[in-house]
Amino acid sequence: MDETLLGVDVGGTFTDVVVVADGRLTTAKVPTTADQSEGVLDGVERACDRAGVEMTAVDRFRHATTVAVNAMLERSGATTALVTTEGFADVLAIGRQDRPSLYDLDARGPTPLVPAARRYELDERATTDGVERPVDPDEVRALAAEIDADAVAVAFLHAYAHPDNERRVAAILRSELDVPVSASHEVLSEFREYERTATTVADAVLTPVVDDYLDRLAERAADRGLPAPRVMQANGGIADPATVRERAVTTVMSGPAAGVVGAAAFEPDDADGVITFDMGGTSSDVSLVRDGSVERTTEAAVGGHPIRIPMVDVETVGAGGGSIAGVDAGGALRVGPASAGADPGPACYGRGGTEPTVTDAALVLGYLGPDTTLGADLGLDADAAVAALDDLATAADLDGPVDAARGVFRVANATMTRAIRGVTTERGHDPRRFALAAFGGAGPMHAAPLADRLGVDRVVVPRASGVLSAFGLLAAAEHHDAVRTHRTTLGDATRATIEDVYEDLRGRVRADVSDPDAATYRRQADLRYVGQSHELTVDVSEPFRPADLRERFHAAHERARDYRLDDEPVELVNCRVTATIEGTAPERSFEGGGEPRVGTREAVFGDGRRETPIYDWPALVPERSIDGPAIVEGGESTVVCPPGWTLVADDEGTIRLEGSA
Repeated sequence: MDETLLGVDVGGTFTDVVVVADGRLTTAKVPTTADQSEGVLDGVERACDRAGVEMTAVDRFRHATTVAVNAMLERSGATTALVTTEGFADVLAIGRQDRPSLYDLDARGPTPLVPAARRYELDERATTDGVERPVDPDEVRALAAEIDADAVAVAFLHAYAHPDNERRVAAILRSELDVPVSASHEVLSEFREYERTATTVADAVLTPVVDDYLDRLAERAADRGLPAPRVMQANGGIADPATVRERAVTTVMSGPAAGVVGAAAFEPDDADGVITFDMGGTSSDVSLVRDGSVERTTEAAVGGHPIRIPMVDVETVGAGGGSIAGVDAGGALRVGPASAGADPGPACYGRGGTEPTVTDAALVLGYLGPDTTLGADLGLDADAAVAALDDLATAADLDGPVDAARGVFRVANATMTRAIRGVTTERGHDPRRFALAAFGGAGPMHAAPLADRLGVDRVVVPRASGVLSAFGLLAAAEHHDAVRTHRTTLGDATRATIEDVYEDLRGRVRADVSDPDAATYRRQADLRYVGQSHELTVDVSEPFRPADLRERFHAAHERARDYRLDDEPVELVNCRVTATIEGTAPERSFEGGGEPRVGTREAVFGDGRRETPIYDWPALVPERSIDGPAIVEGGESTVVCPPGWTLVADDEGTIRLEGSA
């Protein structure tokens, strides 16, 4: 008997829900609530009602949340203390001394998550060779009496190599204080003290917040007969609640990661890959998928604070359906990054919002209609949208609300185009060789114009595009990562030593994975030429063979940077192991048929106003081509096919847009 699957993704404006029961996919979209667990249960109830299944019938529940990233951006995480090596309390404030703005003498970097008054030092010292000065347990207990915080981060110099001192201090603090303690050798066992300290502090800041949220959600879910949710991590993998509670920082950016995983299932066979474009209510997220594999990185920042954990490589810009449009001091039109959110939302939501947004512009241009319903059957107030855009036209000296709406779309599209070029052309990839996978509530409205700007002639819009991040949760694999710094040149590396490191890392991820015997284990290494400051990650064979690894690095360096130095020594910096249990995308059925054309309305395109046919997505006839202009409405998202483009739905309900670029 088929399982009933449930996926829930919480966004900044809407909470998206997908239920798959008996091969049928049912979706729902409801406004995100201040306590996200309330909106989650509201959405689950709505989706289950539509699917005709009881909430108690759900077999698997997967979840992506913005609790962690919101706490970082809004600085609403736990009050945290930092315990570090004597003389290093200001590492968080010093950072890398990068200038936030080259020419702005008044520019300042982000304020540290832990202020100076809550940063404590201990007399201890370890080097890369071993512990030189052990900690004094009495000094640690005396320090514990001074700490007044909801969480503690412990990050000692060189604890990645020799964690004995840090381990002892963390154990004493855990016994003396009734608060979570994050230790750097457990969170990020890598060198570079600033990134390691910042990531450990972020984990401490987030642990009580994520823990409280998961408690509330699990309690509410249990009351309704739902299983405990498994949670999406930033690395694109699912983990059980207990693992997530131990590493709260891994839940940062879990929603965007789920969207990329979902889009990977729609990669065309005849393209180099897909550019994933997720436009929601607050922001747009773009990434790259090649050969079914999502791009991952360990170099990311949230709110200006480095988070050095494996995560899906997502570029985010503040351009979403709720992004507010205005005029800057120079009289130029600007869109975002401020957002109207879900409450009050865009002016057209009729909830008291008056500022013009991208969604209001879409309504004025005719891409959305007054009778178009968004999440939770939310109707749209066209008069309020026109009034908001008319005010913007006056402020920007434009010729009425339609002119202002076109300007809003052009500015928003320009912002998103720059983000896509950031993950393609700026990294040596030709976007014309890729398809564009558009999803999110607003993505399919903007996809074709973006593709035109990029020279892309194919757009893929999945049937569940409005809630694809929730769908991606159901397709996601289980991933667990472990890393340890072990610096040596490949010429000096010994097989026995390196194999010991990898065996230890394998043991750590094996302890986290739900079924160790079903998992595959991938070994990787961060390598660089001696003297370089940045590394490239390559796969490591089993058993370890230095000559093979050296050649893999030379080849990877040539692909990434267009040159190789065969005579230069290669340094191994970090060893990595990832445990994976592959996921399987649920089967999707789509019958179509009936009368797909449901009416017409005026819509504005580059060549002026057009009377545009409106189609009902569930009634589209598979493989029947429709010439643009055309608009397809599907509940959670709307697809706009401009003049010069054609659209066709396949036998799974996925829409393909094809242009002449």
